[in-house]
Amino acid sequence: MAMRIGTHMPGLASVFSSRTSRKSALRAGNDSAMADSEGYRNPTEVQMSQLVLPCHTNQRGELSVGQLLKWIDTTACLSAERHAGCPCVTASMDDVYFEHTISVGQVVNIKAKVNRAFNSSMEVGIQVTSEDLCSEKQWNVCKALATFVARREITKVKLKQITPRTEEEKMEHSVAAERRRMRLVYADTIKDLLANCAIQDDLESRDCSRMVPAEKTRVESVELVLPPHANHQGNTFGGQIMAWMENVATIAASRLCRAHPTLKAIEMFHFRGPSQVGDRLVLKAIVNNAFKHSMEVGVCVEAYRQEAETHRRHINSAFMTFVVLDADDQPQLLPWIRPQPGDGERRYREASARKKIRLDRKYIVSCKQTEVPLSVPWDPSNQVYLSYNNVSSLKMLVAKDNWVLSSEISQVRLYTLEDDKFLSFHMEMVVHVDAAQAFLLLSDLRQRPQWDKHYRSVELVQQVDEDDAIYHVTSPALGGHTKPQDFVILASRRKPCDNGDPYVIALRSVTLPTHRETPEYRRGETLCSGFCLWREGDQLTKVSYYNQATPGVLNYVTTNVAGLSSEFYTTFKACEQFLLDNRNDLAPSLQTL
Repeated sequence: MAMRIGTHMPGLASVFSSRTSRKSALRAGNDSAMADSEGYRNPTEVQMSQLVLPCHTNQRGELSVGQLLKWIDTTACLSAERHAGCPCVTASMDDVYFEHTISVGQVVNIKAKVNRAFNSSMEVGIQVTSEDLCSEKQWNVCKALATFVARREITKVKLKQITPRTEEEKMEHSVAAERRRMRLVYADTIKDLLANCAIQDDLESRDCSRMVPAEKTRVESVELVLPPHANHQGNTFGGQIMAWMENVATIAASRLCRAHPTLKAIEMFHFRGPSQVGDRLVLKAIVNNAFKHSMEVGVCVEAYRQEAETHRRHINSAFMTFVVLDADDQPQLLPWIRPQPGDGERRYREASARKKIRLDRKYIVSCKQTEVPLSVPWDPSNQVYLSYNNVSSLKMLVAKDNWVLSSEISQVRLYTLEDDKFLSFHMEMVVHVDAAQAFLLLSDLRQRPQWDKHYRSVELVQQVDEDDAIYHVTSPALGGHTKPQDFVILASRRKPCDNGDPYVIALRSVTLPTHRETPEYRRGETLCSGFCLWREGDQLTKVSYYNQATPGVLNYVTTNVAGLSSEFYTTFKACEQFLLDNRNDLAPSLQTL
């Protein structure tokens, strides 16, 4: 079970027999035919199509992002309520990146569906496209993930679980638990990163002749929440609040650039409390910092009921990124911002830190797996997102439905998958060990050499937190090479989020300045591998191992097809024996799971 995992590999079809390829193609064809014949549609899916009229547009004749946010929130809320069977309110919205503007006369198509339901909250996935009715061209506008909470006036809500059917639904359902985990710690994560992120202070070196005082961009506006702004329970629509926030943020950005700015991104935000009909909402916005081609605007929303009230409730805060586009849709240079002393300078520096964090998050979390380099530098500013990417990549690999059974020896099964220029392996067996015990034993890579001959030595480099650790692994020479290999591996472990979820141990390569490549070893890289452990019963666990092969292991695979199944079988049986031999040594540790 060679643990080298990896990059793009042409010609993988030669690895396995044409019979397997035909079998895979036949299965894919059957699945497609079944889907077509059944006409399957997700029961929570809601679609909205809107023709963009002049009343929906801004000064440039483009759809106002505020109006788009209202439509997105409405569509997502209807999807959530279709699943919950009761009223729902917007709790949060993940990062939204707007890829394309929408012109008057074009059509906006919004599709929303519930990815996963938890106790009383749901993650709703939203896709937005636009189309030109004359040319029939279509564009991707944005994707969004929103969290909604079900609310009943009398009884406590306990949502029914989502049953994913398609491969895409299975992937989204599985990764939704990891995204929820990241949302719950988001505020603390950002706070810690801002405290520890070292940003160079360039205030003294900037051209003062092109500086605009930040106070000149400050905006304050009040809105009275009326019945059309709220649902039938009197709670203000989240999309309406977002639209008002976008309005004041656009005014603040315009005061800096003296032009019509374009909103490109909204950072993840949470609604901290409800707002009802009759509330007065005070919206405040200011440009926190201006970079070469973009600016960050901070927006805060507070609510009060009566004019005499001195206490205001904090409803929401958000950070929005704007650019100014020229006639060729290229970003223009922006004037610098001069912050006020005190809080202004703090917001200025935090905006610089958030920009770096935002870029790391977008690069690691939002892009496709094949676009992320194998070894990403490990840094405090990206460790949360690397951990997320590590676990979610493995869960997405597990959720693929075109695995093909290659061999079975004594109830140990070997599956293979050729997909996206990767060759992946999946080993599976059932062992008479409790799932929590197997999880503790397999998540400590220092014990791996006891059963896996491809792990010669393992050193714990850094225990990042309870769930993440970085190891330096050495491995014997492979495939005719004389030098042994070494790896720097991030191991991320997760307990089940709900009944039916597996224990997860995900592995991927990272780079550390303290462990650079040396002449003694060939540096190996791991993109996606790890274990998923399902509880099958009392003292019974299904152990599944997943691995994407690298070019370094490809020659070994292609020249050892006959012995491949036998070697994987031998290693996996050694793993089973290791679990059986050590299952009684973990009683104190199991109490924490």
